Amino acid sequence: MPQQPPSYEQLAERFRPVFVRIAEHAARRENERELAHDAVNWLREAKFGALRVPLDHGGLGASVEQLFDLLIELGAADSNLPQILRAHFGFIERLYAEIDPELHAPWLRRAAAGAIFGNATTEIGEGELGTLQTKLTRDGKGWRLDGDKFYSTGTLYADWIPVSAQRADDPSKEGRVLVLVPAHAEGVECVDDWRGFGQRLTGSGTTRFRRVAVEAADVLSYDRERPTPLTAYFQLTHLATLAGIARAIERDAVAFVQPRKRVYSHGSGATPREDPLVQQVVGQLASTAFTAASAVAAVARGLGDIDRLRQRGEAVPESLIVDVELRTAKAQVGIVDAVLNAATRLFDVGGASALQEDRRLDRHWRNARTLASHNPTIYKARVVGDHALNGTRPTFYWSVGTSTA
Repeated sequence: MPQQPPSYEQLAERFRPVFVRIAEHAARRENERELAHDAVNWLREAKFGALRVPLDHGGLGASVEQLFDLLIELGAADSNLPQILRAHFGFIERLYAEIDPELHAPWLRRAAAGAIFGNATTEIGEGELGTLQTKLTRDGKGWRLDGDKFYSTGTLYADWIPVSAQRADDPSKEGRVLVLVPAHAEGVECVDDWRGFGQRLTGSGTTRFRRVAVEAADVLSYDRERPTPLTAYFQLTHLATLAGIARAIERDAVAFVQPRKRVYSHGSGATPREDPLVQQVVGQLASTAFTAASAVAAVARGLGDIDRLRQRGEAVPESLIVDVELRTAKAQVGIVDAVLNAATRLFDVGGASALQEDRRLDRHWRNARTLASHNPTIYKARVVGDHALNGTRPTFYWSVGTSTA
């Protein structure tokens, strides 16, 4: 009899003790800028990275919806962790959505065995839009990889690094490939030089490749012209992390208020927890957490529908992919300001003692602001408006660089 995929309750029972353990020291890690190697290893040991690997490849066989519900819970424990693993789960979803199914098995088995996949996609500097400076050059039966990447989120914790590169012998779009490189291969250097004021522990810094030997089997090609659910998936991971931050804000507000006895002479209750104004603020924070999680779930259902069509071998209508992309953009526009506002309103529940560094309550705003600065919301709102007014299809493959226009 075929093995049945787990229920959400079964998955939550498996991972919640790990999430609790991660949350215990989240503020301290943030204070001391202690990289989250232990936390990543706890998740690895629990097979969190195998969530979306099918049962017949040794994974847990979780659905898309289950993954995002768990990412919200993990984000509430420590918002660095979902972002660290964003590229890992994104690589698995890329296999399903864009890579020849005949090539899936080795990578899925590695993920099931505990391998973590990082990322090396974005280049900084004055490179032209739509071009890559990272080159893959023929070398006998294999290849050599050279280039520099930044925003390499998760790569400090990874076993394999998916690298976007241009084949030196093919400057066309078809020559753009995904190269899989062992993180500790000769010629690979990972530098922890991310200096953003939020998401400090994600390892989002520089990765350098100098004449790195690449096996032919580790070079994957994919179509960059057709609509893809991958852009929605990657953005939804940020939104799930923001929804987790919203839950952490609610949790920390309650934990701060409940034991307090000191009140203001001009307050409205015998204790802070009995003060209707404080109750109102906490209620607003709880409402933000609920609406953020609900928006994430609405987008995840669309991605889940796409995945179920794939599993049945049925064609995915372009209209469904466009709809999910637009849902993601709408969710982003709605969630970002609400969570940022909640991270500020949190401080309305207490006085100066809420500012103590050992509490590190400011991390919620800083981390939310950092997540919101990826894929800026103003452009997502414009895409939604352009589609509503003119029926314009969203762009699925986009890049950052200097314009030649």
